[in-house]
Amino acid sequence: MRTSEKILVIGSSGQIGTELVQNLRNIYGIDSVIASDLKVSEQAKEGPFEIIDVMNAQAIFDIVNRHKITQIYLLAALLSATAEKMPKFGWDLNMQGLFNVLDLAKEKHIQQIYWPSSIAVFGPNTPKINTPQYTIMEPSTVYGISKQAGERWCEYYFNKYGVDVRSLRYPGLIGWKSAPGGGTTDYAVHIFHEALKSGSYECFLSENTTLPMMHMEDAIKATIGIMQVDSEKVKIRSSYNIAGCSFSPKEIAQEIKKHVPNFSISYNPDNRQQIADSWPKSIDDTHAQKDWGWQKKYDLQKLVSDMIKNLKKD
Repeated sequence: MRTSEKILVIGSSGQIGTELVQNLRNIYGIDSVIASDLKVSEQAKEGPFEIIDVMNAQAIFDIVNRHKITQIYLLAALLSATAEKMPKFGWDLNMQGLFNVLDLAKEKHIQQIYWPSSIAVFGPNTPKINTPQYTIMEPSTVYGISKQAGERWCEYYFNKYGVDVRSLRYPGLIGWKSAPGGGTTDYAVHIFHEALKSGSYECFLSENTTLPMMHMEDAIKATIGIMQVDSEKVKIRSSYNIAGCSFSPKEIAQEIKKHVPNFSISYNPDNRQQIADSWPKSIDDTHAQKDWGWQKKYDLQKLVSDMIKNLKKD
């Protein structure tokens, strides 16, 4: 790990970026991590901040040049449910942003890229239990299609130009520090807020819809972990499967009731149900474990306990 990193986080105000920036600044120092997004956020009060449109290649280059950036974490994206409402814009944003950053690394303006993929790359014909690293994909959403294409381009830029790009296929992410950003797994964050606020929740997925999920702390640990390991340990340059815990709305509700005994849940599936039905139920992340030592911390019980404890404090 180089100690003199200068890191740019694009899309820093979202669910992942909020916590990633804090963690990176704890490791590398406040002035070494530049947060950036389309508009100014609270992060501007805490350290360096730039307004960036990820579609504007020249603007990104200017900031990279000015701050002497060595690493970029590219988090700006239109997520699954939101992208289905604006498919062409979702494709353009998700792909052009990636090309802008890959080309900076290709021209040696930066040394390393992190770009997140997603379980959305899988589709209705993918094996749903312990979905393997290498399998049928055939995504059925704009978000999934853009992520699958992005994986192929990341691998291509590594093989063709030697670009040091690293990636993880995130499951649904659950954290208490920020709001979710328009994904199909968002219910697993909203449910905690509603349990503590009103004691009830109407879920937009059916009760037995099992999906892979992960505590945000584990996701941040994996994200920084894959960026810090030596390059030769990163054997997969498309994107790594990583797993946390899998559960259904019914199962998480039962766990929440241990902390909020009067909590009740009802179900009113909407258009997101079809998206969820096309995704895996559980993920095999053996390659991440073997190649660079990935290990999760949170199971369902620990996840629920931590969320309730911190949201009560908040």
